[in-house]
Amino acid sequence: MRLAELSERSGISTATIKYYLRERLLRPGRRVSATQAEYDESHLRRLRLVRALIQVGGMPVATAREVLAAVEDDSLDHHMRLGAAVWALPAEPQPAEPDAVDDAARRAADALLRRLGWTYGCEVGALSPAYRMLVAAIAGLSRTGYPCDVEQLLPYAKLAGQLAVTDLDMVEQYETPEEQVEAAVALTVLYEPVLLSLRRLAEAEESNRRFGSGG
Repeated sequence: MRLAELSERSGISTATIKYYLRERLLRPGRRVSATQAEYDESHLRRLRLVRALIQVGGMPVATAREVLAAVEDDSLDHHMRLGAAVWALPAEPQPAEPDAVDDAARRAADALLRRLGWTYGCEVGALSPAYRMLVAAIAGLSRTGYPCDVEQLLPYAKLAGQLAVTDLDMVEQYETPEEQVEAAVALTVLYEPVLLSLRRLAEAEESNRRFGSGG
């Protein structure tokens, strides 16, 4: 397809596509003349991913470029490639100098992973941005006096394990490894707001059941 069709099918303007090409967020098309190129379905998929990262996720172009580099790193096996691409997504900043609360939060996170039998999470530990986010979240709960011990975190972790099965089932519906990695990144960005909104709606329903006038 030519640029105009790529724009029409993706819903992204030709000017924006040209910008993505200049910023190396999109691979060049196959040259058919000095001024024209042809694009295929892989370009359409990549544009959808770029839109998820930048337009929906609000990610800076430089950060999106790093994520896409991880997506394209075919030197890794499939598991590591999926992990590298998701790990490249932005995470919350971490404290420069951990204190006693952070150390306790790290021990709680380790105990939680062991309780769940998540051996891979235990192995990678602090290398994982998600692990560091968990430690920071537990530390934040602890500093403000809210419950955050292993027993209180365990139900959330078990639900997360069930969600992971759903996530990977969805990713496996895509045919090629590259499509699966792209989908894993896009769905991580796009589904996190879905999870947050559904949790809040569910809490409103449960609150109404327990405390509302019709409960």
